[in-house]
Amino acid sequence: MKVIYSFNKKGFEADYWMREIAAASTPECQFIPFNHDPYLNPILYVRAQLLDNLYYQNHPGLTRMYEDITRKIHELSANVLLVDTCPPYHPEFLRKMNIYKVLRIADGPMSAYDRDFAYLHAYDHVLYHSPAYSRDMGAEKKLLYCGAKRADFWPLGSFDALCDRSKTDVDILAGKRDIDVIFIGALHPNKMQLLATVKKALGRRFWLHGLTGLKKNIYFNLKYGFPGWVSPIPFTHYVSLYQRAKVGINVHNRGDYTVGGYRMFDLPANGVMQITDGGQYLEQFFSVGQEVVSYKTADELIDKIKYYLAHDEERERIALNGFRRVWKDYRIDKLFMKAGDFIKKGMKKQDFK
Repeated sequence: MKVIYSFNKKGFEADYWMREIAAASTPECQFIPFNHDPYLNPILYVRAQLLDNLYYQNHPGLTRMYEDITRKIHELSANVLLVDTCPPYHPEFLRKMNIYKVLRIADGPMSAYDRDFAYLHAYDHVLYHSPAYSRDMGAEKKLLYCGAKRADFWPLGSFDALCDRSKTDVDILAGKRDIDVIFIGALHPNKMQLLATVKKALGRRFWLHGLTGLKKNIYFNLKYGFPGWVSPIPFTHYVSLYQRAKVGINVHNRGDYTVGGYRMFDLPANGVMQITDGGQYLEQFFSVGQEVVSYKTADELIDKIKYYLAHDEERERIALNGFRRVWKDYRIDKLFMKAGDFIKKGMKKQDFK
């Protein structure tokens, strides 16, 4: 089986996605990376209606992308087109293609009505990254309710490029960890209040880095009482910082209903003990209390940070268990093997030739 994996990434991310997707191939299932980012800026089709406008206008970048992906499918005799988050393929284009079409969604309810649900009818199969969706229903139930033909839970995971695979459970905790608490991620408005509260409580013990800029920093400090300036760092610095950290905190845009981002796996992959939101859904990723620690409020988060910083043996036990779980279940190569199994079952179920 040959699966073309279509995604949009730039620079360092694009390089390791290309490399690691291809390396996940097995004799039974070949994964062929296709980066559709260079054709046109994803902001131009970040909502389904915008993509429809581009398709109607015969946008040259979109047209060239469609020509190239069609050619690639035919040249390789590919069986499957797997499209990752923020799809650029118009349903009327996909309708003409005799190939098993799989949509991978990984942004959750924050963008589902913009660029997930509008495309479900155009795909044979949906892989979703988190079982959570809303207070009324989980992700699978919502997808099937909206018309998905088939849906399987396929979590995100740990790329080799964002950890040190030479480390084992013998030496992952052996290095000096001089950073008490760390958060690296986008400085979204929904996360600001919690991050500001933790920063004020812990001061310099809390290292806060984000995908941010001048305007967001000014807004963050003016609105939340000058908790501190958030400095951006390149992806290439993540691993070295994580390997110095004792505790890593995780916060999602809609809390429990958006649990399951890449940071959830990057932290334990680098031997960092993770404290995260996620509520009832967290157990579907890690064993709570054994491999990860949960929190519900900012005060509870701060109390738990202080507790585990004062109890090294407990912290290291949880960090090591989390590391082992990532190694066992959440490495990208193992996850792609699982995706291949899902796709084969879906194709067989639908009698797809």
